[in-house]
Amino acid sequence: MLMATGYILVDAPHSALNNAGTDISERAENIVRVKAIRRGGDIYPYVSAQAWRFWWRMTLQEMFEWELSPVERTEKIAFTKANPFKYPDDDIFGYMRAVKEGKTDKTVTRVSPLKCSPLVSVLSVEPVQDYGVMARQEGDPVPYEHEFYSTILHGVFSLDLTRVGVFYLKSQAGFRNIDEDIIERDEELKESLNEVGARRINDVYVLPPDVRAKRAKETILALAYLFGGAKQTQHLTDVAPKFVILAIVRGGNHIFMNLAHEKNGKVEFNYQGLKQTLIDYSDVILSDVYVGIMPGFLDGLDGKFRAEFGEFRFGENRGVIISSPKEAIERFAGLVNDVVTNM
Repeated sequence: MLMATGYILVDAPHSALNNAGTDISERAENIVRVKAIRRGGDIYPYVSAQAWRFWWRMTLQEMFEWELSPVERTEKIAFTKANPFKYPDDDIFGYMRAVKEGKTDKTVTRVSPLKCSPLVSVLSVEPVQDYGVMARQEGDPVPYEHEFYSTILHGVFSLDLTRVGVFYLKSQAGFRNIDEDIIERDEELKESLNEVGARRINDVYVLPPDVRAKRAKETILALAYLFGGAKQTQHLTDVAPKFVILAIVRGGNHIFMNLAHEKNGKVEFNYQGLKQTLIDYSDVILSDVYVGIMPGFLDGLDGKFRAEFGEFRFGENRGVIISSPKEAIERFAGLVNDVVTNM
């Protein structure tokens, strides 16, 4: 298992990126609350993992022209085409679909190779309540309220490079990605399988190396262009990360977590914690560590990072390569492309 692993910080200076909906329990019937975690008396706004993944998928469609799998809906459920040969988002983001076969359902599922956490505020912040009115109509104005906040969000992700473009026939939950009977009956699925050049090896279908590498590379590249979020008409926010840590790691454990914390109302980075992590897990870190920092972000974090890690080495003479977030993402995406191509 080879994982493209990352940790990111997103600057949310005046934002309401993911809302919990209307609160009808208070004095007004149209107060929109932000999503937040409450720990004791502290409040930590967050963006759900589902929302982050939605931004990611839309960015891939917009910036890399991915053809997204069409969504079909019945009365109570919705599902995609479950065709990972044709639609790369079915491959990367996973799916579940039940197909009628006589009187029984045959279900195919795919656990997403792309895992991510929610984006949670590093700082404990009290959301601001903003009061507004709709007054363009005749008669009394209609009042409404919504919340927003100013904070730094952090989150982690990992992309399982060994699973991108690899589809199992196992009769096991999460591993029955493809079913031979469904392939025989679904002309589009059969045609897509042949067009993309997938080959069967025992109970696994595998896409050509160049197709797998392209999907993995573009998934990583999309981080540099990430866009999305609620209330953008009033709280326009650039959600592309202003800080990233990226590496190729063997195994499923995510080693880059909680590297930023709150100290005296400000975001503090745990330099010693990162150094110790790199030393302790040097046996499973298979690449240099790529760090991207926007100059000036968090009171000169870039300068402090260069002072701490400019000459730092770990494992078999591996180092920390520091640049801007976009450059770090592009360099790392190139490495991901090479790794998947040569699998």
